[in-house]
Amino acid sequence: MASAVLREELECSVCLNIYTDPVALRCGHNFCRGCIDRVLDSQEGSGEYSCPECREKHTERPSLHKNITLRNILDKIRSSLPGQQSGVFCTHCIHSPVPAVKSCLYCEVSLCEDHLRVHKKSEEHVLCDPTTSPETRKCSVHKKILEYYCTEDASCVCVSCFVIGGHVGHKMMSLDEATETMKKKLRNNLQKLMAETEEAEKRVQSLEERRRKAQEKAGGEKARVTSLIGDIKRRLEELEKKVLSDIARQAEHVSMLLHNQIQKLEIKKEELSRKMCHIEELCNMTDPLTVLWEANPGDLCDTEDRHDEQLHDGGDLDVAGISHTLHTGLADIIIEVSATKYMPEVADILLDVDTASYRLHISDNKRVASRSDMKMKYPDTPHRFQDCPQVLSSRSFSSGRHYWEVDVGGPHSWRVGMCYPSIDRKGVPRSLTGYNRKSWCLCRTGGQYSVIHDGIVIRLPGRISSDRVRIYLDYEAGRISFYDLCDPIRHLHTFSATFNEPLHAVLCVWEGCVEICGKVKEI
Repeated sequence: MASAVLREELECSVCLNIYTDPVALRCGHNFCRGCIDRVLDSQEGSGEYSCPECREKHTERPSLHKNITLRNILDKIRSSLPGQQSGVFCTHCIHSPVPAVKSCLYCEVSLCEDHLRVHKKSEEHVLCDPTTSPETRKCSVHKKILEYYCTEDASCVCVSCFVIGGHVGHKMMSLDEATETMKKKLRNNLQKLMAETEEAEKRVQSLEERRRKAQEKAGGEKARVTSLIGDIKRRLEELEKKVLSDIARQAEHVSMLLHNQIQKLEIKKEELSRKMCHIEELCNMTDPLTVLWEANPGDLCDTEDRHDEQLHDGGDLDVAGISHTLHTGLADIIIEVSATKYMPEVADILLDVDTASYRLHISDNKRVASRSDMKMKYPDTPHRFQDCPQVLSSRSFSSGRHYWEVDVGGPHSWRVGMCYPSIDRKGVPRSLTGYNRKSWCLCRTGGQYSVIHDGIVIRLPGRISSDRVRIYLDYEAGRISFYDLCDPIRHLHTFSATFNEPLHAVLCVWEGCVEICGKVKEI
């Protein structure tokens, strides 16, 4: 524990207490920051500033420098005192630092247990927790203790501010009352923050679960794609071996055939060379009889090739056959992989009879919608289309990528597409698919094909060559696309939007029938 001599060296000459946040002037004397600030404030307007100890004068307010070494020494001394937490010591214990238990705002002193017992108990002596800056609890204008809280200015004031100061007529509360009111608000805010924290925690858990599922799904997709690509590679390698083997077999056959032809031509060359030599010898003879006897017109003078019927140009590679084998194999791989692995079937898409118009007949399997000349005996429901021959699917889509196909049945009049469940069920044209902001469709009317949304008609060139149409939905990307399932498949049109409701398939049949084919595919 510090000695009495050491304590004197650690005391501020202004407040006579152990330094709090010690700072030094240019002359080297140390003071509590709060103490020297108050001294310098009091000297403002006098034209000069001076050190409280050596009286060194300054024409301008001197700057304050932290005394790091002194502060570290004080921290170590305070940490060695048992039970000392606040660093505030009793003002009256001058021989050794004794921790203060209270501070008197009226006297601006700090008190230990012993000095607190003999301290005056009158009302003006307001006690608070130990503090080194009692002036912060007093009015900066009237230098009186802060006793009230002005609700209009949200500030603590003294009695003079309330009676004669700038807060006259304002609504006031006692500090205790204001504190309880503030605590009540803080507790309410705490409850709200706790609820928001709980909600945030739930969202974090939900997002973590979604992330976990996404990672699991990604792992499954990676395995599926790896298996798919591996299968394609294996099939391509088998196809490559088959085609290369066919090419090698044909090349060997052509090579043997040409080799035989070359041998036959070599024999022919030797025979012709022999005949040429014999003829030259006969031409050089002078005895006529010898020439005539040895010349055999049937052998030497016959220039026709008796081997022509045995010689030909040989064969060549069957390139057309090789190409056919290659292209057929590739097509088989693509068809098999696409049909069995890339787009798995997930669920049926069926028509909701409760939404069907009275002029539509829905088949028992809920896949075919046919225009009926007679009014169907359907029960009245609020979801039924009244004025347009339309029907929705019972299934809706609010995420993901999906596609399905519809058989439009040849040259009939129809509309196929998607819509929100909030589409109007009465009125023409507002309930008609394509003539509002809640539906997108492909339409055939009078032999003309078009796509329609919000009453805007875009005519398509040409015609749909097949009887089947594919509808593709990418909900997150906001795309609805239509395809003609001819060979090859032809893209017709893509709508782009930001979807804010689930989407249902919708069929509108003015003439003939439309059938949903197979199951929905999820990509």
